[in-house]
Amino acid sequence: MAAPTGAVTCYPPVVALRAVLFDLDGTLVDSERDYAEAIARCVARAFAITLTADDRAYGTGRSWVAIHAYLRARYPTLAWDRDQLIAATAAESRQLFAERGVTVLPGALAAVARFAGYRRGLVTGSSRAEAGHMLGLLGLADAFAIRLCAEDVPRSKPAPDGYLAACAHLEVAPHEALVIEDSAAGCAAGRAAGCAVVAVRAGNSHGQDQGAAHHVIDTLEHLTIDLADAVAQAAGAGYGGASA
Repeated sequence: MAAPTGAVTCYPPVVALRAVLFDLDGTLVDSERDYAEAIARCVARAFAITLTADDRAYGTGRSWVAIHAYLRARYPTLAWDRDQLIAATAAESRQLFAERGVTVLPGALAAVARFAGYRRGLVTGSSRAEAGHMLGLLGLADAFAIRLCAEDVPRSKPAPDGYLAACAHLEVAPHEALVIEDSAAGCAAGRAAGCAVVAVRAGNSHGQDQGAAHHVIDTLEHLTIDLADAVAQAAGAGYGGASA
């Protein structure tokens, strides 16, 4: 059947994926519970504060900006400012990782290496000290062209500040970047920035809602270049991808 006179055929825009932006804790390494334990030890020892399970879960996917504000509101006896809490937790977490070791999530190191031909960034709610220590343990100290940590953005995830800043530094438009996340706050941040978002179930230990992601995979072993391109194309056309 012939098209009506004057009809115009439209095609979805082609998106060129140019950058991949990784979260750290819960995405590349199973460390969220260890950091929560480190915070709990610090505030218990210094202020006799006992954190609840909800307190520990609150930090998942959030930066120190949000965590410190939350704890100060919940426990007025916490006299440390944010920098003091970060420093104490960083020292405690180093001891914890020395005791327990580091659990690298399935496919994490291979996934970072797989995208070596793309502009790679790290956007994390961890402090610079924590992120630097962890990347050193993982052998990824030089893997990322940009690291954005808790001290580097005015607002933590789910605000898009970190991902927008990473895109600006890497000189890509947000729709040309793919965000890899695990938490509800992180997925929402990537989506709010205008990036395509893939969520990974493997490190989602608290069962957070990953519904803001365009696509969900079980582990980073499933994050192929073909999948990344397909998710970016679907997101650019306004579609969500099917979960693996």
